Amino acid sequence: MSHPTRGPAQAPVREVFRIFLVLGLTSFGGPIAHLAYLRREFVERRHWLDDEGFAQLIAVCQFLPGPASSQLGFAIGLDRAGWRGALAAFAGFTLPSALLMFALAMLAPALAGNAVTGSIVQGLKLVAVAVVAHGLLGMARQLVPDVARAAIAASAVALVLLSGGPWSQLFAVALGALLGLAFCGHVRGPAAIGQRWHVGHSAALVCLLTFAALLALALAVPPSPAPGVAGLLAAFYRTGALVFGGGHVVLPLLQQAVVEPGWLDADAFLTGYGAAQALPGPMFALSAYLGAGINAGLPPAASAGLALGAIFFPGFLLVTATLPGWTRMLARPVAARAVAGINAAVVGLLAAALYDPLWVTAIHGPADLLVAAGAAALLLTGRVAVPWVVLLCVVAAAITGAI
Repeated sequence: MSHPTRGPAQAPVREVFRIFLVLGLTSFGGPIAHLAYLRREFVERRHWLDDEGFAQLIAVCQFLPGPASSQLGFAIGLDRAGWRGALAAFAGFTLPSALLMFALAMLAPALAGNAVTGSIVQGLKLVAVAVVAHGLLGMARQLVPDVARAAIAASAVALVLLSGGPWSQLFAVALGALLGLAFCGHVRGPAAIGQRWHVGHSAALVCLLTFAALLALALAVPPSPAPGVAGLLAAFYRTGALVFGGGHVVLPLLQQAVVEPGWLDADAFLTGYGAAQALPGPMFALSAYLGAGINAGLPPAASAGLALGAIFFPGFLLVTATLPGWTRMLARPVAARAVAGINAAVVGLLAAALYDPLWVTAIHGPADLLVAAGAAALLLTGRVAVPWVVLLCVVAAAITGAI
């Protein structure tokens, strides 16, 4: 593999880890906010990238499935310190939230049945409703700007809610790509700009073939009430490989992967999702909580580690495989149309998840609706940080539960 020969000297791996660890401890606010943190750190403060290079990396990470902010950090680490730097960037950015989510999973059984815990769980579920509603509005404005894409989103909602089958979300994404090719001819991709990020073509090909082979294996593993190691790895790898948009879009895919087969109940799932909103770092760290709670015949720490690695791995394989020729690919109209349809279908998936399981599980009456609506309104102002919204929802749930 080759690296760019530009700018300052390569950074030591320990420096990459230290910088990303600080980011992992302080990057609140979700994936869009993470991009701002990364730009401030690596463009404005350290000058590891200029705005053109940073924009190129954002474009490729948002184009691909996977966690965009983590993929961006992985690519920066790869550039600065090779493969070890990429792994150091991932570890530093992810470990703080993953360890906290794992700790929550370990504490959850001891807290079960407590009245205070019940209020906290209900508050976290209301946070999840508010956060997803807020994210859905933002994504709809950006990704569903016309009638054609609104129709694609609506078809995805109908397919998922009416079929409810284990493959419905995958079919919705595939249908979105086909409908995008057919009806989004007016969409144009970004113009190809100067290539300055280089990965060896042989390494890129190996990563692409590995991604495809592992996805085929993951799709071949049928859902089962008893996951086992193979089922656990397959479920989280499928999720990481198919989640376009990252962030909140991981909710419907994870819900399908771990709740529908009966590996976790909906309350435990939404408790973890709500708690993840209050933490810094990537939303995909939720997988550590989920893995620890799944009985796969392994110690909880091992299950958490496998789930965490499996959900991130496909995104990292794809971003590495795509770097050599991504600007040429993005400029092709056929790719832009397919991605436009996929993104519209993703908005539909998130809308379906907002209703089931979120609304169905969390909204039990007018008081719950009022709390969730108030939390969403606070998020829409952009003036209240998510951890404060989490605290307000928990307190409001405790008050309404006591009345």
